[in-house]
Amino acid sequence: MTAQDEPSFAAHLENDEPQIGDGPSTLGERFRAVRAETELLAAPLSAEDQSIQSMPDASPAKWHRAHTTWFFETVLLKRFATDYRIFDSSYAYLFNSYYEALGARHPRAERGLITRPSASEVGEYRDHVDGAMHRFLEDTVLGNDPHVAALVELGTHHEQQHQELLLTDILHAFSRNPRRPHYGPYIPDLVRNAAPIAYIDIAGGDIEIGHGGVDFSFDNERPRHRVLLEPYRIADRPISNGEWIEFISAGAYRNPLLWLSDGWAVVAKEKWGAPLYWENIDGVWHSMTLSGLRTIDLHAPVCHVSFYEAEAFARWCGKRLPT
Repeated sequence: MTAQDEPSFAAHLENDEPQIGDGPSTLGERFRAVRAETELLAAPLSAEDQSIQSMPDASPAKWHRAHTTWFFETVLLKRFATDYRIFDSSYAYLFNSYYEALGARHPRAERGLITRPSASEVGEYRDHVDGAMHRFLEDTVLGNDPHVAALVELGTHHEQQHQELLLTDILHAFSRNPRRPHYGPYIPDLVRNAAPIAYIDIAGGDIEIGHGGVDFSFDNERPRHRVLLEPYRIADRPISNGEWIEFISAGAYRNPLLWLSDGWAVVAKEKWGAPLYWENIDGVWHSMTLSGLRTIDLHAPVCHVSFYEAEAFARWCGKRLPT
């Protein structure tokens, strides 16, 4: 998932056959745990950190905290909790994302202009909605209303996706800061030396893909269906950073013959020369991480590359991407 992605939940709002993974006895616990995790992730960020939007496809951390709260307020409390008091009517416009059916919304590329409400006021908003949701979950017989239960669970999965976005967006923002700030302590990758690539033979055939269970899934994971796969071979591990450095050293970012036409146009326009967040300092490759600028681990899987880069790499080494 990239910073450009936002979760989709519109198809679930009126689903006649909602999918429920957690039973009513655990739903409240899941809600509390997910909401607490968001605040834990935001805790290392200053008020200024939470307001920054470093590119149009990113969102401020403060906005993620408020938007996920808006979901529970709009989709559940306003619809089903008859005694619910709206925290601030202007928030519906500020913190909707792109769901036309749920009202107008502030332009995504301008979310960084929302300096008010402040980060602390967003915290008050979260506390207000969480308190109402706790009462709602205690008072509602969820077992008799599977649609409500499914929406609560959907909201928690939606928030977990925004937890990922919060981190990817703050990484991009910090990468644009000349001081290369640290979000948190360094956690070493559990990476062993990359063994030579071997290939796994897959027989193919008539197989089933997609979600087919009764536990939670998003609409784009359904329905389960059959596909015909020809026999194929696939590498037994991802490409390593060290192998990507060989690609760079071979002049691949300067060779148009390796690139799709659209990809080469982006390389030229954006002046790509390495994966996103990579920097060459005195001949040594480094990458910006959530724990600051660090020396590249040659054995770790390469990341922060686009489809165009991956496709060019595959062509360079005489392979192709999986389809």
